[in-house]
Amino acid sequence: MTPKKILRRPRSDTAAAWGQNLPPLLRRLYAARGVTSDEQLSYTLKHLASPLQLRGIDRAVELLAEAIDRQQKVLVLGDFDADGATSTAVAMLGLSMLGLGAIDFRVPSRFADGYGLTPGIIDRLREEGQLPDLLVTVDNGISAIEGVKAARDMGVRVVVTDHHLAGEVLPDADAIVNPNQPGCPFLSKNAAGVGVMFYVLTALRKHLREVGKLPQPEPNLGCLLDLVALGTVADVVPLDHNNRIFVEQGLRRIRQGEARPGILALLEVAGRDHAHISSTDLGFVVGPRLNAAGRLDDMSVGIACLLADNPDEARRLARELDTFNRERRTIERDMKSQAQELLASMSLDIEGLPWGLALFDPDWHQGVIGILAARIREQTHRPTIAFAPDDDGQHLKGSARSIPGLHIRDALAVVDARHPGLLKKYGGHAMAAGMTIAREDLDAFSEAFDKAVRDALTPEDLEAAIITDGPLGTDELNLDTAYLLKRAGPWGQHFPEPLFDGEFRVVSQRIVGENHLKLVLQPAEGGGVIDGIAFNTGPEVPDYTRSGARVVYKPDANTFRGRTNLQLLVDYIEAL
Repeated sequence: MTPKKILRRPRSDTAAAWGQNLPPLLRRLYAARGVTSDEQLSYTLKHLASPLQLRGIDRAVELLAEAIDRQQKVLVLGDFDADGATSTAVAMLGLSMLGLGAIDFRVPSRFADGYGLTPGIIDRLREEGQLPDLLVTVDNGISAIEGVKAARDMGVRVVVTDHHLAGEVLPDADAIVNPNQPGCPFLSKNAAGVGVMFYVLTALRKHLREVGKLPQPEPNLGCLLDLVALGTVADVVPLDHNNRIFVEQGLRRIRQGEARPGILALLEVAGRDHAHISSTDLGFVVGPRLNAAGRLDDMSVGIACLLADNPDEARRLARELDTFNRERRTIERDMKSQAQELLASMSLDIEGLPWGLALFDPDWHQGVIGILAARIREQTHRPTIAFAPDDDGQHLKGSARSIPGLHIRDALAVVDARHPGLLKKYGGHAMAAGMTIAREDLDAFSEAFDKAVRDALTPEDLEAAIITDGPLGTDELNLDTAYLLKRAGPWGQHFPEPLFDGEFRVVSQRIVGENHLKLVLQPAEGGGVIDGIAFNTGPEVPDYTRSGARVVYKPDANTFRGRTNLQLLVDYIEAL
């Protein structure tokens, strides 16, 4: 494992007036994550921010209500990731529940179309005779200047629902709903695309109720919250209070077996019991299987799985998605090996690497360069862009992953301002972005990107660190703590799952499954032995039984042959 600094999260004042009924451990953990009142731990729907705060939502509702009233043809244009898939499913299901009949969806091809609404998609719809009366973008559209223009030139009205950062120029859409557009007062700037679409539906339902046109019995939009939770976690948006409400409400539906058949089927093929899942399962089990379709084939398969009403059909599609995910893992493993060889061929130690890495191999696959960039970022603790050839052979498509301290989209904006024309197109978030460059411009871009990163970061920013919540006492190292922490979520981005660190005597260690380190640990201060496992360490690891180890871990309940015991999931281990 790459050497890391272990830093402990500062402890907040535990004498505050809130949380008097909480266990002391939870009170400490919540306070360290910025919780200052009991209300911030209340995840009832009444605490959701009002949809009426969203700029442009009134006009969007007006257009959608007119489409329902006139039974116009509506097309939902999605995206090829999990947020885009869940956003599309929420739009399809919700608008149908609210009375829209003629509704369909389209997802751009990652390879043929690229990201979002483009003029090419509008041209193809026209050629197919499939131009809608109203086009609704979900999880995209805020940067689709030319695509929106092409649609409106064809007489198609456009409602943009998105959450990505807006550029200097907004598309000339009929309505834009995006908490991150200029002048929008909506409090939760961290909403995922699926959350924005859900808000549009709730505002539309309110309007239809007020004008007496709401279908009866009144539709329960709460049945869509499992999809909202999945998209929110899978898109790795910060879990502010508003997003934690979405996730917790969705998890409750899933645990009760009231989720979409497709979500239950995806959990089933992964061997997870839906009754006991956490937000981590959405992010690391369901999300990757859904994303695999968009990365390798066609996200329409993933959306079909989410829309399926028949459990047998949902299982068939879930198995297909699971196969895609296995193929994705194989490709990713090969690409990661290639990337490591490329890094090694540079003959540079970690200090000698560029601050901003831009890597390319002609054999890399467009669909998994995002995962590859993330893996190399983890290995080097450098902002990383992985490039793959575009289909035309003249351009490269890149996927970027950043580190704390660098807003990756802003760094690309700096490159674009300094070198106009170098970036053919780009967009993204603080921690992830995508771009296209000309193949012959790779060296120039690499140099410009490294310079932009150096201007934004300090040497200290490049030091890999892992932040923990300190040690657990021997009286806290038990199954009760593991269960307590699992129930205490939802955990996620900017509301991190608790990590602890401590010194242990390593009673024994062995490699299992060719790649994982199985441990038997005993706290340095004494107590009973505890099982531990560190995944994906590789077969070559130090002999920790000689020196003991400092371990960063999460307590977990592990069931094997009918018995459940405490197991420490090891995130990081180093010899003492």
